[in-house]
Amino acid sequence: MLINVHEAKTHFSRLLERVAHGEEIVIGKAGKPVARLVPYQEAQGPRSPGAWQGRVRIAPDFDELPPEVAAAFRGANG
Repeated sequence: MLINVHEAKTHFSRLLERVAHGEEIVIGKAGKPVARLVPYQEAQGPRSPGAWQGRVRIAPDFDELPPEVAAAFRGANG
């Protein structure tokens, strides 16, 4: 459901009540979506380190900065 900013400001308390009951509301400006009101969810629990172990590969040249990138940082034209 898309609601314009003015209507959202006018009826904010009502919108929060609807969101608290599970509804998602999109707020738009000039007919274009810009924000979403969604129900708050508590964190699932403590994070466990190493969950991505074995799923991510870092390339051997990860720490090497390519010359063209270094030149861009210096403002040099390639």
